[in-house]
Amino acid sequence: MKNIKILLICLVILGVGVAVTLLIFSTEPEAERVGASIETAMLVDVVTVKKGTYEPLIVATGTVQPVEDVNLSPLVSGQIIKRNPAFTPGGFVRENQVLLQIDSADYHNTLALRKSELLQSQTTLDTEMGRQQIAEQDLELITSDSLFGNNPLSEEERELVLRKPQLAAVKAAISAAEASVDQARLNLERTTIRAPFDGHILTQNVTRGSLVAQGDDLGRIVGTDSYWILAAVPVSKLQWLSFPHENNGKRAPVRIENPTAWPDGAYRDGYLERQIGALDAQTRLARLLIAVPDPLAMTRALKGAPKLMIGTFVEVHIQADAIENVVQLNRDYVRTNETVWVMKNDTLEIRKVSIVLTDDVHAYIDEGLEDDEKVVITDLSAVSNGLELRTASETSKN
Repeated sequence: MKNIKILLICLVILGVGVAVTLLIFSTEPEAERVGASIETAMLVDVVTVKKGTYEPLIVATGTVQPVEDVNLSPLVSGQIIKRNPAFTPGGFVRENQVLLQIDSADYHNTLALRKSELLQSQTTLDTEMGRQQIAEQDLELITSDSLFGNNPLSEEERELVLRKPQLAAVKAAISAAEASVDQARLNLERTTIRAPFDGHILTQNVTRGSLVAQGDDLGRIVGTDSYWILAAVPVSKLQWLSFPHENNGKRAPVRIENPTAWPDGAYRDGYLERQIGALDAQTRLARLLIAVPDPLAMTRALKGAPKLMIGTFVEVHIQADAIENVVQLNRDYVRTNETVWVMKNDTLEIRKVSIVLTDDVHAYIDEGLEDDEKVVITDLSAVSNGLELRTASETSKN
C-alpha cells in the first residue's frame, strides 16, 4: 500500500513538470527580422600633411674626451723640494702656475761655471785681437821692404801671418761657451715645472722629497677650456651636416644630454667641430668631433649647468642642414618597404614614397605625398588597396 502511494506521488510530480515545460515553450517569444545596415568601413585616425622646410635633428651617442691632455714629465733630474697644494687629483690650476719645484742648487752652480768659461773665452778673444793687430803691423813692414817687394806672400800665407785661423778658433770657442750658458740657464728654468694651460689635475705621482729623472711621469693634467665628444653617425647622413671648414666657419649647433646622470631637462650646448677622416673599424660609422666650451661650467654664464666628465657616454642632438619642399612625417607612420597608408576618397591607398632622410623621430619625404593629403596613423591587421575607411569625425556627422 505504501509503495502504491509513493508511485502515485511520483507520477503527479512528473505530470506537473511536463505541463510546466509545455507552457514555457508555448509562450516563448519569436524573433522578428527587422531591417538593419552593417558598417563595413574601418574606423581610423589620420593626420594631414604639409610640405615645407625642416631642420632635422640627428641623434647619436658619443664619449667625452679632453682636447688638451698631458702627462707632465721633467726635462731635468733632481729632488722635488716644493709642491703646489693645487697639484693634487681634482685640483684646478691656471696657465704658468708653478706646480713643482726641483732643487736648483746644482743648476745654479753649473750656470755660474758656464758663465766663467764664457768670460774666459772672451778674454782669450781680446788677447787674440791684440796679437792680430801686431801681426798686421809686422806684415806691413815685411811687404814694404824692397827685398820682398818682388816676392809677395800667397793668400794662405797671408792668413797664417795675420793669425786668422787662431781668431776663428777663439770665436768658435766663444759661440760654444755662449751655447753652454744658454743651456745651463734653460736647465735652471726647467727646475720649475709650470702648468702648460688652464687645467684640471687628474693624477699626481710625486710629492715633496721625491727623486725624479728626465721623462718620469709626474701626473696628468687636462685642459678646461673645452672638451671634445667623439660621436658616430651613419655615412649617409654626413651630407646633411655642416662643418666649419666647409661652410665659411658656420658651426652646426649640438645639444648634449645625459639622461642617466643629469636632471630632467638638463643639457649642454656644443657645436660640430670636424669629421675624422676614417670610419670606426667595428661599426663602420663616420666619426665626428663635437666641441663643448667650458665643459666644467666654471664661468658665471654657465653657473649651475651640468658638468661633463671625461669618459662619459652622452647623447648628442646634431642640428642638420635645412631640407626644403619635403613632408615631415613621424617614422612610426612609415610602413614596410617605405610605404605610407593614404586615405583618399574614403578608401585606403598604399603608396610608395621617397625618403630623403630619417632622424630619431621623423622621416622627411620628397616624393609620394602632397599637401593636405591624409595619412592613416592607425595600425591595421590586414590592409589592401581600396579598403573602405572612415574617421571618427565622419561617423559623428552621419
